[in-house]
Amino acid sequence: MVEDMLGIRAPPNLPGLVKAAFEKARVAGDLTYYPTQVAILRPGNSGIAFQLRFSPALASKPKPPPPSGGDKGEKKKPFNPFENPLPSMTIAPLPPNHVLVLNKFAIVPEHFILATRTVKPQTHVLESDDIAAAYACIRAYHEDEDKAQDLFAFFNSGPHSGASQPHRHIQLLPVAQMRAGLESAKNGADWEVMADALSSRSDADVPFAVLTDRIASGATAEQLHAAYVRLYKDAVRLLHPEENENVAGEGEARISYNLAMTRTTMALCPRIVEGATIRSKSGEEVVGPVALNGTVLAGTALVKNEAEWDALREDPDKLLGVLSKIGVSSSTKGVATGSNL
Repeated sequence: MVEDMLGIRAPPNLPGLVKAAFEKARVAGDLTYYPTQVAILRPGNSGIAFQLRFSPALASKPKPPPPSGGDKGEKKKPFNPFENPLPSMTIAPLPPNHVLVLNKFAIVPEHFILATRTVKPQTHVLESDDIAAAYACIRAYHEDEDKAQDLFAFFNSGPHSGASQPHRHIQLLPVAQMRAGLESAKNGADWEVMADALSSRSDADVPFAVLTDRIASGATAEQLHAAYVRLYKDAVRLLHPEENENVAGEGEARISYNLAMTRTTMALCPRIVEGATIRSKSGEEVVGPVALNGTVLAGTALVKNEAEWDALREDPDKLLGVLSKIGVSSSTKGVATGSNL
């Protein structure tokens, strides 16, 4: 089990548990996996190989159940997939305050979720045990006895971040599964997790501000949380310079943002919009909005219709246009911390 300085133990053989649970729930019909087509784009001069994935089946994704309960005149409770998950969707408890569950609608195989056992708001600043639990899962994947693996964790917070569930949760994607299909895609071997590239390569650049810290081996829960709060406060100041030092590191978040963590990197980007519309190659027709969540920090984007898929592949700079709108300009002074935990 992975505990060390984190104070939280991830289950033994976590990759095997996730894989077995995913396959069982998929066969039982309790989750849906949406296969995708994939292309690699290089928008502008970013130095980043960006995954573009297309899943036409997502256009017909079922809607969540309607709100339930509540007497006449009382507000009904929205459906919460994390409060009482099906046994088949539950991977394991992660004491003391979290549970690991499967994502019901998966684009990436073995996509799973770290959720709080009690309902806590997605819009609040993360607590120390949230960060420690997520990193314990990352460490467990890397230290797996059968095969060391990388895990990408991301958190969406606020209306412009791509967040869709109010119950606090961090999402986790096995990087090996994120590479599915890349072996047959042109330049597929060039793709790497963008958060890692931004924190380690001088030629990696994107048009929106991303604040990063490198995570040292053996980082404690307190160090990890302090780094996250520091990045969050710096991001708030980018959007609200007038606040200077008066940024609270707890409670309701002041901004929308995405957080990403890998074994070696923590990255955070403040968000001002969820996405942007794109036009056809001729520029005459709007073919759809492209919305981005925390997977943007992995260097991935998802589209749901063929017109968007074609337009972005024909002109990768359209993706650059979307990226330039989602956050603060990367030319903003002081956007990268680049420190080590």
